[in-house]
Amino acid sequence: MHNDIMSTVKSYILSEYLPGEDPNELTESTPLIKGGILDSIAVVRVVTFLEEKFNIELKPDEVIVENLNTISGMANLIQRKLKETQE
Repeated sequence: MHNDIMSTVKSYILSEYLPGEDPNELTESTPLIKGGILDSIAVVRVVTFLEEKFNIELKPDEVIVENLNTISGMANLIQRKLKETQE
């Protein structure tokens, strides 16, 4: 499940923000915000994508650099949110 989430997020980031880049250069720990790949508008678009794709709702206090700076961080957040909806 976690790997599927990371793969989905990675594909989205590559297609929307890094078209033509080598997919191997984007790892689960590549800094997306701190590395300048995602700016504030891109973060809003990513959050919208995550909410729609995974049918989750992110609270304002969850939309933070710690959760959105890496593909791994996003996948962990999504997994937590999906688990919450199952409880």
